[in-house]
Amino acid sequence: MNETPSQTIGPFFRFGLAWLDASALAPAGSPDTVEVAGVVYDGDASPVPDAMLELWQPPRFGRVLTDADGSFRCAVRADTAHIEVAVFARGLLQRVVTRMYFPGPLPADDPVLELVPPGRRGTLMATEDGPGCLRFDVHLQGPRETVFFAY
Repeated sequence: MNETPSQTIGPFFRFGLAWLDASALAPAGSPDTVEVAGVVYDGDASPVPDAMLELWQPPRFGRVLTDADGSFRCAVRADTAHIEVAVFARGLLQRVVTRMYFPGPLPADDPVLELVPPGRRGTLMATEDGPGCLRFDVHLQGPRETVFFAY
């Protein structure tokens, strides 16, 4: 039996997935909650207006869609070292998976992070962007490409 190759779902990516938006991984107003904002960029450094990010922060799971300017926002707990992030977008045959690490010292015993060359680890780091806010941009290709992992 041959596998069927992955297919894109046409020009209706955002339209078909809008009902999935569940962007809060943390309760509003909780003292350990921060807002993460960012932009998903394509290989030409143009914003991707119809991407979807899936976020895993055990025991929570959420999805957030990008806006017309490629931006996204979500609320997460700041009491873990990182969040798993999958990106779906038109033109991608498979999701791409990365991690967002919180600002501060990186965990010394993280076996996944040890696979990333030190010069590329910055693509996995969120940065402070005001009180209670972090910035995490995702670059799908190009010179600032985010590190993605094979799962």
